[in-house]
Amino acid sequence: MGPGTITVVVIIILFGWGILVYNRLIRLRIRTEEAWRDIDTQLKRRYDLIPNLVETVKGYAAHERGVFENVAKARSAAMGATTPKEKAQAEAGLKAALKSLFAVVENYPQLKANENFQQLQQTLEETEDQIQRARMYYNAVVRDLNTHIGLFPQSIIAGMFHFTPREFYTLTGEEERQAPKVSF
Repeated sequence: MGPGTITVVVIIILFGWGILVYNRLIRLRIRTEEAWRDIDTQLKRRYDLIPNLVETVKGYAAHERGVFENVAKARSAAMGATTPKEKAQAEAGLKAALKSLFAVVENYPQLKANENFQQLQQTLEETEDQIQRARMYYNAVVRDLNTHIGLFPQSIIAGMFHFTPREFYTLTGEEERQAPKVSF
């Protein structure tokens, strides 16, 4: 084999390697977007559940208007957030508002015994579990993508095609790091 043939073989190998790296980055980017959409889906499920929960509580505690308004404002803010950082901050506010709603419920034993309320509570607990799983999956995919983008020599291909690291979905405050208490 002559030097020209060796050069051609090396170029073909490098080109093939570049295609493999690029395709892996594309797969990871798509998985990251899919994982983010899964979080959005679960959060939308929670956002849709909250008005039903508030309406059920309103029937028993109509004079707690400020609590209901805070929940509505926090829900709107959470629905409007777009980036992982914004979502995490808005979710912290929503969880705080829900805690105050559940504190109101503690004063109404007949509400805690209401079958509709119990069903809503169970659905909310299930939704919280699904949100947690979706966040963990998203962060795992982001970790894989960011690692692949940052490793040499894959970083060369990532830089050439403008792949950028993604934000992790992180909790914002210390109270946010605790599991939400939705049982009564």
